[in-house]
Amino acid sequence: MPDENCNYRSIGYDLKYIEDKIKINVRFSEVDAMGVVWHGNYLKFFEDGREAFGEKYGLSYLTIYNKGYVTPVVKTELQFKSPISFGEVIEVITRLVKVSAAKMIFTYRVHNLNTGKLSAVGMTEQVFLDRESGELELYPPAFYEQWLESVKWTEE
Repeated sequence: MPDENCNYRSIGYDLKYIEDKIKINVRFSEVDAMGVVWHGNYLKFFEDGREAFGEKYGLSYLTIYNKGYVTPVVKTELQFKSPISFGEVIEVITRLVKVSAAKMIFTYRVHNLNTGKLSAVGMTEQVFLDRESGELELYPPAFYEQWLESVKWTEE
């Protein structure tokens, strides 16, 4: 599980990645009766991060769909570190880790900008399915391989 001291090499991930950052103002509808962000909303924050990431890097859901694929989330991991309350501002750092398989692995760090604390870490894994048949792709689609080659990766 990725955490604040994650060593990607030790968990089998390539050390190359690209990332994006977004800020989110926590809304009243995202907190529970205790006044803290309800745990399920962290996955929504991850989704917000992936959407912004896709727009920035030319890999939006609509782009993938128009290439003939869908990419459902098949695995999630999430660790809570410190609470977030209504009205606070968070930063979601979304990182795509480069892998050779026909899937996308994103890691996330959610920082509470009001407290300066790390609030959560996590990951999601998505696979490629043929849009028409629903069949799982065993190899990365050609458009995705081309995209992977066009990106300037950062090495950890």
